[in-house]
Amino acid sequence: MHILRFSDLCAQGQAQGKRVFIRADLNVPLNDAGQITEDTRVRASVPAIEMALKAGAAVMVTSHLGRPTEGEFKAEDSLAPVAKRLSELLGREVPLVANWVDGVQVAPGQVVLLENCRVNVGEKKNNEALAKKLAALCDIFVHDAFGTAHRAEGTTYGIAQFAPIACAGPLLSAEIDAIQTALANPARPLAAIVAGSKVSTKLTILQSLAKNVDQLIVGGGIANTFMLAAGLNIGKSLAEPDLVGEAKAVIAAMAARGAEVPIPTDVVTAKTFATDAVATVKKATEVADDDLILDIGPETAAKLAAQLKAAGTIVWNGPVGVFEFDQFAGGTKAIAQAIAESKAFSIAGGGDTLAAIAKYGIEDKVGYISTGGGAFLEVLEGKTLPAFEILQKRAAG
Repeated sequence: MHILRFSDLCAQGQAQGKRVFIRADLNVPLNDAGQITEDTRVRASVPAIEMALKAGAAVMVTSHLGRPTEGEFKAEDSLAPVAKRLSELLGREVPLVANWVDGVQVAPGQVVLLENCRVNVGEKKNNEALAKKLAALCDIFVHDAFGTAHRAEGTTYGIAQFAPIACAGPLLSAEIDAIQTALANPARPLAAIVAGSKVSTKLTILQSLAKNVDQLIVGGGIANTFMLAAGLNIGKSLAEPDLVGEAKAVIAAMAARGAEVPIPTDVVTAKTFATDAVATVKKATEVADDDLILDIGPETAAKLAAQLKAAGTIVWNGPVGVFEFDQFAGGTKAIAQAIAESKAFSIAGGGDTLAAIAKYGIEDKVGYISTGGGAFLEVLEGKTLPAFEILQKRAAG
């Protein structure tokens, strides 16, 4: 994927004295008091800002926060908590600028945070007039928000069309490199773990991966649907019986390539879905009609762990059980530890996956942790993300 990289422009001195507009992903969770409860995305945005400041640029940064109504700014839509946290991380005051579309005052060596971009009328639908106004604010546009790379909006696509130069920031560049390592030219065997409550939300991803991966490990409610497809009783477990045909087609597509979708041979069940539910390990062939399957069993977990340790590349999206309850966390823990111990290049993404990685403390053992949820899933699906498309077009001239 040929794109311009901001790091290269800085190294060549092209950002010196220039107006640099960085689209970051600062969409962080806030509590009722308006305080940031988890600041990973803010910390991830710092390298691009520091790179621009070090290069002698006049720096503008913006992001969306939440789901504001265009043209109707409310206090809870404000990036003020982010400006405060950025000031702490950068060790300098980061002024917050409102009503910025028609012009921004910022000098080389300074950085300002531009208020919630989704409040601007026309942002979501990528209005061309707005895009041209945004582009006029800068000499260099830097896309550094992988979490929004699957959306064609004013600050993610339109500005990249019309800015004098459009490039990828260090965070987006790292995502592109990791995705290409994992999916474009992977070391084999390539194992993918796709888990979650519903096949329907990840069916196209499963179908796409079935054409490429050597092992397709399914978990959660998705695994239950695949167990149904394999003729197993799943009791009253979460599943989508109407998608059994599609699950069978994925199994057949894998088998035709000499690959497989491992079906659990044992599971962890309960009679109720509750924090204090009693966990019972059963063979997959012995699930009762009133059982809920809430995790894979130890035998299945050990088999999958062995496969992962022998893999060349691992893509992980989703925990394989209800890992929030410790008695149903064994499968996810075993998978996490196997990935940590594997010599494979691993890439992981999705909110629940990141929570599992944090719970088991393997952050430094995963090859790359993706910052995007929806964008990560669309990449797995084989889609070309709008941000990648426009940056490639601009790089090609």
